[in-house]
Amino acid sequence: MSHYYSREDLAAIPELVKQAPQAATSFFTFEKEIYHADGAVPLKTKELLAIAVAHVTGCPYCIDTHVQRYRALGGTMEEVMEAVLVAASTQAGAVLSHATQALAAFQRAEHKSGTDKTPECFC
Repeated sequence: MSHYYSREDLAAIPELVKQAPQAATSFFTFEKEIYHADGAVPLKTKELLAIAVAHVTGCPYCIDTHVQRYRALGGTMEEVMEAVLVAASTQAGAVLSHATQALAAFQRAEHKSGTDKTPECFC
């Protein structure tokens, strides 16, 4: 059975790097600095943060990589699950709080005169 996401797809990264070598080198240097050293935030905590972010961004490659790294650093599945639930709650909270924008737009539309031009969406 073929899967949409396959670990083997990651073998194509060197080909992608060739398309933008300077930017790719800068990215990998940045990534190495962040994930390969303890700073103000310990590496184990960084990996747990990465797991939460990977779930919000929906990247299966990142989920796989960061969970494996986190486990190797002594992390537990219970901690992973709690981080995922924190990410889910935070994302849901952001969606809910952004509903204030919908309310404001709805209320602005109530007060517009018939001659007002409807705004265009830029997204």
